[in-house]
Amino acid sequence: MASSKDFDDPFSSDDSITTEEMARMTYCLGIITKDGFVVASDSRTNAGYDQVNVCKKMHTFEVPGSRVFVLMTSGSLSCSQSLMALLRQDFEQGNGLASCETMYDAARVVGAKVRRVAELDRDALEQDKYRFNVHTVLAGQIRGQPHDLYLIYPQGNPLRASEESPYLQIGECKYGRPILDRGVRFERTTLEDAALYALISLDSTMRSNVTVGPPIDLLIYTRDELQLCRRRRFAERDPDLAAIHEQWEHALQQAVQELPGIRFDPES
Repeated sequence: MASSKDFDDPFSSDDSITTEEMARMTYCLGIITKDGFVVASDSRTNAGYDQVNVCKKMHTFEVPGSRVFVLMTSGSLSCSQSLMALLRQDFEQGNGLASCETMYDAARVVGAKVRRVAELDRDALEQDKYRFNVHTVLAGQIRGQPHDLYLIYPQGNPLRASEESPYLQIGECKYGRPILDRGVRFERTTLEDAALYALISLDSTMRSNVTVGPPIDLLIYTRDELQLCRRRRFAERDPDLAAIHEQWEHALQQAVQELPGIRFDPES
């Protein structure tokens, strides 16, 4: 059993929590539609003995007019930070994400860096029974190419979202999935509605799991815009986020009251 405190784990004194459980102590999601994509992430974490409780999990790489990428991570915070440092270093030198030709190539670039971090740190981690664990969601677009959405596993291999499955999640996924399954459609969902679905998905997760929490980062990207213009950070007491929570909860209660009553079989 892992006892590392270097994970998205607000309960840092509990040595019985596994690395798999720690990796779920965050929630990030991406939704892709024909018009663009929406990405959202929470920020609740514990980075170690210094008791860092909030850490940004959404990272952007941008060359306006040429390419935009958004990455979100879950799992080991130190390994995630190493991954971002390596990607940023290459990007600023015109390599890696700055030079790849397709989004698939970009996903492979991220996967290669995940494997590089594993090469650097896996042996030392596993020697002390800490399992290497970094999951990444990558969304973006390169000029002349379609926008796209990928999940990159800790082994470095990518999974692409599709029109039939137009969203990807990492971290604590189960509470926020039902609303996405019921509502998000690649062809029909607008970006504005996708953003609301993302916030409701996060709200449902926060309502059921205290290890996921604000600030909430939200970004909306419109296809072929090739710059990141619409982003917002919702603080814990943000009035807009509170209004969405209250109205959604009220709407659910109202919908239940309007459902047809349950008919029971007559007693024999």
